[in-house]
Amino acid sequence: MPKFSRFFLIVLFLNTLLFSGVISIQKAIVKKGELRLSFSKSLHKRNVRHFTLKNPHREIYDFKNTRLGHNRVPLGLGANVRMAQYKVNTVRVVISGYKSSKPTAYQPLFSKNKYHISLPKNSSVLPAKRYKKPKVKSKKVTKNPHKYEPVVIDAGHGGHDSGAIGGGKKEKDLVLQIAKRLEKQLKKRGHPVYLTRKKDRFLKLPQRTKIADKKKASLFISIHANSVPKRKRNKIQGIETFFLQNTRDAKSQRIAERENRSVLKGTTKLSRSVIIDSVLSGPKIVQSNKLAIDVQRRMITNVRTRYKGVKDGGVRHAPFWVLVGASRPSILVEVGYISHPTERKRLFTPRYQELIAKGIAEGVDIYLNNRKKEIDL
Repeated sequence: MPKFSRFFLIVLFLNTLLFSGVISIQKAIVKKGELRLSFSKSLHKRNVRHFTLKNPHREIYDFKNTRLGHNRVPLGLGANVRMAQYKVNTVRVVISGYKSSKPTAYQPLFSKNKYHISLPKNSSVLPAKRYKKPKVKSKKVTKNPHKYEPVVIDAGHGGHDSGAIGGGKKEKDLVLQIAKRLEKQLKKRGHPVYLTRKKDRFLKLPQRTKIADKKKASLFISIHANSVPKRKRNKIQGIETFFLQNTRDAKSQRIAERENRSVLKGTTKLSRSVIIDSVLSGPKIVQSNKLAIDVQRRMITNVRTRYKGVKDGGVRHAPFWVLVGASRPSILVEVGYISHPTERKRLFTPRYQELIAKGIAEGVDIYLNNRKKEIDL
């Protein structure tokens, strides 16, 4: 058997082992003094690991072969409960605040897809007002602690590759303008920042990711703009953020194929699949997902302060080739649809570009701040 075929089979076998039998947490709520988790299917006790960490005291529950169903699951659980995708196939729940009491965990009778954990008596979902002060403090903290975290910004396309075109406007020009604004925003926050291109020139894929490796970047952010055929140009708009992952979603596949077209000439479909599949199980995928969530939230929040009707396209995943070679948390931001008349006009407005750039920068600092808080064994 040829070496290439053997490599493909090994990658396929490892991916099958990794993702088979994985269940998801669809819902998490705090009710009647308990954390109540709902799973997509039956949870076996052997997939739950409970242990205690001291100084400070924390009760840890690891759910193996499990993923968060969506990014809203860990929200609204109160000050004592934290939940995150700790590893590719492990969700970690951290509960603090126990004093003399100890947690009790159980599966309700005839409900094998549920899992309840008793919380400390002082645990509650605090009202929004109680969180005002921590939010102010977090803004101050995020300005300086990451000043040694280099970020590489990739302005997509360039040179002979104009990218999407709408109303005579070119994607390559738009994304370079936003990339330069993002550079200034990140530098104000103390980050060393490097652009893959500072002018209108085309870069091959290896050149883009090589810059990230050479600069030992902590993060890689690729900026693009979206487009649809003329018959849909008045209907489809919105901001989306992508991270690397295969997908069956037709829309995500279409977007990835359009963005990949200029850098995949001369490669076969099989070779592309093998290389993409070989990196999908890496730990950077989970971190890229978290980065995408934080960046998307802040972009949408910022632009909606000044503009009505901006559509939140959400966080999506697709096999974007530019993210394959980046050996660090990496995302691709589709800042809007250049094909949509209203959105195109906004995208080429300095104020709108500034709000997007500021949102990305804020999302980066929120992600880095949260990463430092993650619990290690």
